[in-house]
Amino acid sequence: MKLHWLKFLSLSSFFFLFSAYLLYSEVNLDEGRDIFRTQCASCHNRNMVDDLTGPALGGVQERWADWPIEDLRYFIRFSQRMIEEGHPKAVQLWDQWRPNIMNNFPNLTDDEIDNILGYIDAVYKGEYGAPAVAVTDRVVVEEEADNTLLFISLLFILALLAVILARIASVLNSIQKAKETGSAPRTKGILDILTSKTAIGILIFAAIVMGGYTTVNNAIDIGRQQGYAPQQPIKFSHAVHSGLHQIDCQYCHDAARRSKNALIPPTSTCMNCHTAIKVGSEYGTAELVKIFASIGFDPNTDQYIEDYEKMPMDQIAAIYKEWIESQYVRANDLMFVDAAGREEVERQWDEVVASLTHEDRDHVAGPIEWVRVHNLPDHVYFNHSQHVAAGNVDCATCHGRVEEMEVLAQYSTLSMGWCINCHRQTEVQGFTDGNEYYLQAYKKYHDALSGGDMQRVTVENIGGLQCQACHY
Repeated sequence: MKLHWLKFLSLSSFFFLFSAYLLYSEVNLDEGRDIFRTQCASCHNRNMVDDLTGPALGGVQERWADWPIEDLRYFIRFSQRMIEEGHPKAVQLWDQWRPNIMNNFPNLTDDEIDNILGYIDAVYKGEYGAPAVAVTDRVVVEEEADNTLLFISLLFILALLAVILARIASVLNSIQKAKETGSAPRTKGILDILTSKTAIGILIFAAIVMGGYTTVNNAIDIGRQQGYAPQQPIKFSHAVHSGLHQIDCQYCHDAARRSKNALIPPTSTCMNCHTAIKVGSEYGTAELVKIFASIGFDPNTDQYIEDYEKMPMDQIAAIYKEWIESQYVRANDLMFVDAAGREEVERQWDEVVASLTHEDRDHVAGPIEWVRVHNLPDHVYFNHSQHVAAGNVDCATCHGRVEEMEVLAQYSTLSMGWCINCHRQTEVQGFTDGNEYYLQAYKKYHDALSGGDMQRVTVENIGGLQCQACHY
């Protein structure tokens, strides 16, 4: 009898473990990672341990263990609705994190939510993610070593040898003529050699070559803006947003994965976080009030102002000056604003007006006019989605360590040579993971890889250097 019970328990344990394995293996952690980065990472810390705008998500399923998984899925889709319905866990979270409102995600399927939860759990337990690889491994670097001193030294040595050889030739000619005529002719000195027709001709030729080289080199640099870092209307720090808070690039520039252009995010994207975060960590109210003034958000009431575009500027000024003043009083632990505070209020509002208006725009309402940093010539075609989604190219490959930039600057030359070098060096993603398109369109490369004739397939191999790829 005991033996039967042991068999039953063993089989039951095996069945349970096997079922758990199947359930876990069905979770797509890579998909969960992608969705988390684009939908969740702006408010929740990617290390799953530390709080951010929202709570740390590590262990979220354990914290919801007293309720069915359907409740957690429903909360992810419609958090505010669930709070209004009085669900005890939802109300508890709202009491802890108000007034931060979680976005609704009604389009997420059960499988997608499970993938996100699986990814969160795997990261939290250290079961997902390879050791970080330095981005510089994939960054195409144009190393331009300064060889000017070497070239000048070689030119000097060659010129000296030419003069010495010319002097030796002159002496030998004099000796030869002395033997033939019996009298020694005058030997040419160094000055005679340097002022001869041959020397002058060589100098003129060298000047033409150097002039042509300088002209072409300077012409190539026309329109290139490597290192260009213009002053923006708002002091937006990528180091704070992308670096400190680890907001994914594609949360703000969400068109990069689905469009030709990455697009500058609209102000409404900023407001996803800044309806809750209304005072900056470095500039206080000075920069965020520009965002509020451009979109018509009243931080005093947490409401958007109706008919904001038609509101007179003096009424708008009163709203935002009141906000700046109240925050100054709170920050300095005062009962009322002092003279320095009134001066600060006026200074900040003057900066708002200067940043959002100009001779062709007399009202602060409207889009923020960011200064474009990266700009290719009109005859060049570049598609972000082709590189980001299909090519899986990291943003830092072209844009550098944006997460370390206080002021955004152009990292790469974005020259034709730079792009060509990248296409020559970059391995095509997909030849080793069963991509059906590559299997059918480039069978010869698959055969070459399988036979050991090729070690990798680069963008150059699939037409990345053809003129019409970028110029059509």
